[in-house]
Amino acid sequence: MNDSSNQDWLDRSLAAVWHPCTQMQHHHSTGPMALPLVPIARGEGAWLYDFDGKRYLDGISSWWTNLFGHANPRINAALKAQLESLEHVMLAGFTHQPVVELSERLAALTGGHLGHAFYASDGASATEIALKMSFHHWQNRGRPQKTRFLCLEGSYHGETVGALAVTDVALFKDAYAPLVRQAETVMCPDSRRAEPGETAADVARRAAAALEAKLEAEGEQIAALIVEPLVQGAAGMVMYDPEYLRLARQLCDRHAVHLICDEIAVGCGRTGTFFAHEQAGIKPDLLCLSKGISGGYLPLSIVLSTDAIYAAFYDEATPRGFLHSHSYTGNPLACRAALATLDIFAEDQVLTANRAQAARLQAAFASLAGHPRVRHLRQRGMILAFDVASDDPAFSRRFYRAALERQALVRPMGNTVYVMPPYILTPEEITHLAQAVAGALDAALADTD
Repeated sequence: MNDSSNQDWLDRSLAAVWHPCTQMQHHHSTGPMALPLVPIARGEGAWLYDFDGKRYLDGISSWWTNLFGHANPRINAALKAQLESLEHVMLAGFTHQPVVELSERLAALTGGHLGHAFYASDGASATEIALKMSFHHWQNRGRPQKTRFLCLEGSYHGETVGALAVTDVALFKDAYAPLVRQAETVMCPDSRRAEPGETAADVARRAAAALEAKLEAEGEQIAALIVEPLVQGAAGMVMYDPEYLRLARQLCDRHAVHLICDEIAVGCGRTGTFFAHEQAGIKPDLLCLSKGISGGYLPLSIVLSTDAIYAAFYDEATPRGFLHSHSYTGNPLACRAALATLDIFAEDQVLTANRAQAARLQAAFASLAGHPRVRHLRQRGMILAFDVASDDPAFSRRFYRAALERQALVRPMGNTVYVMPPYILTPEEITHLAQAVAGALDAALADTD
């Protein structure tokens, strides 16, 4: 199969595969709105290789999932060993070693605060589970009026119908509005909103004041507030001060509202701590994980809950239980990949190493701050982003094509360019990524100037 060319696989894919998050016509187009479809033959480390031998540095961790490189030998070895013993068993009425060990280790990482783990396959499913848990908890606790949810402006928590209720990105949501049970948004503490003389913490306090007013007026009806801690990904890598999380935690406690931390994209060391919420010194009631938790290998998502939430479902009556399920819940292979990922974190002291990596990333991209079209160069751990002053509706696609030409996978969201690479880049690879981004920026802008 690997003897086939890019064109062979491109033609077959366009004929048979409906690609995600894509207007398929853009894959067939040759104009400025064209979006190249790149057939990938293999991956190694931070690089992806196509069937014609070209390679691309994976600057966005393959949709924010890959932490330790493609075809990582340690994760590969763990999966091969697991294949020899158990590939899958249903988790209803059965259990197995990988899911028990993973649940224990994740609980330990929260200091025991989140002592129970519920499993699914993807981030949107984790969001749905957390929302249902919160809603059902309040019903079981005799507070049936608590049925509403709050989310931040610009929030993204997945694209299934329930998750769209707490997603505030029009591109994903508007077409399905009649299907969606709408949540309510509160002010986002986006640091870019700082007025002259204000700090990012000041913006966080303003946003918290707006949340306080909402809870004072309507807290009796609100079940939970869901947030992406520190960085709102699909909104354009919106970054905000941890002060917001500290104040939100206090307000949620005061008004008996659950705090759900969606760390699907920002957990697993991405922002500098293993869990992003740690930087605020707080604990959520429910925590959603996915993407990097399996090292980018297999579909896996997890909702961690407090013992108090778990206890609300513990009853002789079956309807009071949490009856959500799907066939591959707690799949042993996916759990084994996650355990291997946690082993790498522990054995390689990844969080310490990432501080140095983040500093190298910052230095490599520092010169972009002086670019006349760059706005708000910002960074949180291993996420770096900037906005581009351009009115070109095709800017993101022009940039994407130009980056591919420079051997880098970097896919902007509108006018926001970001990198979110695997943690294992060498200094030379960081330099390559920065040079590719700078070159692609100038090329994309030159096409319209």
